Amino acid sequence: QVQLVESGGGLVQAGGSLRLSCAASGFTFSINAIGWYRQAPGKQRELVGTIGREYRTDYVHSVEGRFTISRDNAKNMAYLQMNSLKPEDTAVYYCNIPQRASVESSWGQGTQVTVSS
Repeated sequence: QVQLVESGGGLVQAGGSLRLSCAASGFTFSINAIGWYRQAPGKQRELVGTIGREYRTDYVHSVEGRFTISRDNAKNMAYLQMNSLKPEDTAVYYCNIPQRASVESSWGQGTQVTVSS
């Protein structure tokens, strides 16, 4: 059974940093791209960025230069390092396999990130 569990969220002041973790199980992690997503209150879930099986990363423009996605295939883990956080980064953050993103039941609980001004 495919499972992705997010952790590492919290409350941080604007300008601060957080590192989110995504623990994966139930599938061959190393051959799958992983995406980080977020959903702010009253808004639709949006893609933050992805890391491919070849470690190529892509980011939405609003987080480029501030967020970094990495992965450790030996540990079946993906990470989202968030620096220079802004209040508009406040959201629940999720990780998922991009090909599964359209399946509502594929989403985990996410981890809450709150950035205070």
